[in-house]
Amino acid sequence: MSEAKHQSKYIFVTGGVVSALGKGIASASIGLLLKSRGLSVTIQKFDPYLNVDPGTMNPFQHGEVFVLDDGAETDLDLGHYERFLSENLAQRHNVTSGRVYETIIQRERRGDYLGATVQVIPHVTNEIKSRLRMAESKNGEVDVIITEIGGTVGDIEGQPFLEAIRQMRLEVGDGNTLFIHLTLVPYIASAGELKTKPTQHSVKQLREIGIQPDVLLCRSPEPLDASVKEKIGLFCNVPPAAVISAIDVESIYEVPLHFNRQGLDDLICSKLGLSCPPPELAAWEKMVAKIMHPAKNVTIAIVGKYVNLHDAYKSIIESFVHAGVENDCRVETVWISSEDIRRDGAGKFLDSVDGLLIPGGFGERGVEGKIEAIRFVREHKIPFLGICLGMQCAVIEFARNVCNLTDAHSHEFHRELPYPVISLMADQKSVTDMGGTMRLGAYPCVLTPSSKSYHAYGKTQVSERHRHRYEFNNEFREQLEAAGLKVAGQSPDERLVEIIEVPAHPWFVGVQFHPELKSRPTKAHPLFREFVRAAVDYREKRLVRNVTKPENERKLS
Repeated sequence: MSEAKHQSKYIFVTGGVVSALGKGIASASIGLLLKSRGLSVTIQKFDPYLNVDPGTMNPFQHGEVFVLDDGAETDLDLGHYERFLSENLAQRHNVTSGRVYETIIQRERRGDYLGATVQVIPHVTNEIKSRLRMAESKNGEVDVIITEIGGTVGDIEGQPFLEAIRQMRLEVGDGNTLFIHLTLVPYIASAGELKTKPTQHSVKQLREIGIQPDVLLCRSPEPLDASVKEKIGLFCNVPPAAVISAIDVESIYEVPLHFNRQGLDDLICSKLGLSCPPPELAAWEKMVAKIMHPAKNVTIAIVGKYVNLHDAYKSIIESFVHAGVENDCRVETVWISSEDIRRDGAGKFLDSVDGLLIPGGFGERGVEGKIEAIRFVREHKIPFLGICLGMQCAVIEFARNVCNLTDAHSHEFHRELPYPVISLMADQKSVTDMGGTMRLGAYPCVLTPSSKSYHAYGKTQVSERHRHRYEFNNEFREQLEAAGLKVAGQSPDERLVEIIEVPAHPWFVGVQFHPELKSRPTKAHPLFREFVRAAVDYREKRLVRNVTKPENERKLS
């Protein structure tokens, strides 16, 4: 008699009332709790928009594009999943309507449907269900598959996804599926109370589709008392014990602990028939305690052009949290528009910071302000980390102001240049499509011994994720190195400069890749860790200098 096939359990997370309630954090937190109980867990995001992926979307509309090892350009929630689960995900973990419809249309053109009329049901819903199951079939025996459905219940574009997960319960059974609905319980100050009606209406919409939620996560500014939970449970057909407070917290890393204290993971395991030990959360609790009660503080300036939209730099923000934990300090970020620096000068904004980070980006707007900021911190010995475009700006600044190549610039912004120190990668010259055509995903980097980067990583070769079309122009390498720029990392074939440093500077590092994409809460990325450590050292020395200054100079500074 053959052995029965392992049956994965499916958890579906939906959202109602408004967007941006934190479904991604909630999904990642549930994944962490279940994994900490010894279960094998994977997690995926299904987005209803028609873009094939977010790679061509404006950060103001979508926030950060999170790049995976396999080169997939994905939703920023994939970053939360990787950080909380400490696992690398793949393209199959982020599916959009665009990708689903693209596949169906290609099949229809090939004649795969044998002349049938192609419809939302069953063809679209079947394709969605097949992708839901991919996480199970390609990861081996997975105990739990968590799927976050993007958007809000009631959105027209999300209906095929909700219909697909409704069908999944029929196909794999009640005991193998769990519906968790995240909704809003607003506090009305004039009435002095929490209002449950938005949650009631959201659940009503979900039930009209045919989905009865098993658990409600209620986002609110304060915990729900027993009477509110009973009211929500009564009108939403959910036991009060399955109504969970999802209150606002200071750090997103508190969320799993808050859920655990309310017994959410016990409830999930009970409803899915999962037998497993209590969660091991000691390391996570220690990490959160360090976030909440650091011994030191440093101030890092982030100079970019999307500084009014912090979601565009989500992974950088979290990397500073992780690096702060390992340095026992709180990293306070100061957001500065590069255009303000161009207008008012760098000194006005950077004289009192402990470090400068220039993040990645595209387009010429704000580049001159970034270059000016880099010059200021290089000359004043303030710690610096440049990422992707940030590294390229550092190369341009060094070429102009140290090598006296006054008109040095990047071919990304100007085609006719006497000194194109940054140029288009050779394999990008024939590219015409914008989506998914950059140098994307994980590539190896060989580190130069004796470099700061080598000492940070502690090994000679690393793998880092990329997202770029332009690179350091090797025609200027010898000239820049002779002037004091150090190539601290390069591709194994030595064609691509991956890391540059200025050895005469306490900490001046630029990287072509995106280290923020591989930082984890309990294991900070080595470059962020050492950058923050350099900022701590700089701050301590700066404070000593200020104390020893004459009183009139202290007032001026």
